[in-house]
Amino acid sequence: MIEFNRPRSGDGRTWLQGFGGDTSNAAIAAARQGASVGYLTSLGEDWMGEAFLALWRAESVDATCVCRHPTAPTGVYFVTHGESGHRFDFLRKGSAASLLDRRDLAVDYIAGARILHLSAISQAISPLALQTCEAAIDAARRAGVRVSYDTNLRLRLWDLDEAQRTIDATAGRCDILLPSLDESRQLTRLEQPDAIVDHYLGRGPSLVALKMGGDGALIATRDRRMKIAPHRVEAVDATGAGDAFDGAFLARLLAGDDPFVAGRYANVTAALKTRDYGAVAPIPRAAEVLAELARA
Repeated sequence: MIEFNRPRSGDGRTWLQGFGGDTSNAAIAAARQGASVGYLTSLGEDWMGEAFLALWRAESVDATCVCRHPTAPTGVYFVTHGESGHRFDFLRKGSAASLLDRRDLAVDYIAGARILHLSAISQAISPLALQTCEAAIDAARRAGVRVSYDTNLRLRLWDLDEAQRTIDATAGRCDILLPSLDESRQLTRLEQPDAIVDHYLGRGPSLVALKMGGDGALIATRDRRMKIAPHRVEAVDATGAGDAFDGAFLARLLAGDDPFVAGRYANVTAALKTRDYGAVAPIPRAAEVLAELARA
């Protein structure tokens, strides 16, 4: 989705135009850490769709299998900031992405990947999108491709009961699970991070990275777990921080890091992203993250 972000320090009328969409953010974060990344979605035949194609070209995210819808628009969202944090407002019902059909899915492209990453938002935006996500997971599992899944919960899109059923079922079909603490408390009705991690490991994934915002992260396999301490920065906008974590974490796994080293790297990446406005522009590149890690 095209992003319009209104900074706290502005005049209340000026918006910064950027880019969003949790999986696109994660793809760009992974590419900025050096991973080879491709993206699957549908865009409108509008200026916003053209802007996304230009963005992905600039970020070395392969978009050769992205579809264009002849009538549906590219989605839009707005971010405002207040004392309780950031707020999202969306214009995405009937967007091109929500109409991506499983028949248009590049199955062979998925089979050539090492990891397929998707999110619960992708499933929630429409029944058709849910079917397409299921087909993508099917294609990955048939090809032996690992599946990564962010449980990103948006209750404006579906009710909690439906979200719980779908997310639990999908967790059972993935290898790498990337939940966040607050949403996991809603989804599992558990409070403690270790209990949440146990719940999800019991569903089937072999690796869970629980993102805990200002409290860092908890990385867990079936044999070991580690709490990653928070990396302190002067944060102004948390939009897309979890997505930056996802992309950096997956990139470092692909580079050969163990999950705990990858978790520390991703934790710093997410923290650095919050220092400026927008979901994409502030995502740090590998050199900056490595320099920050060296100073930590």
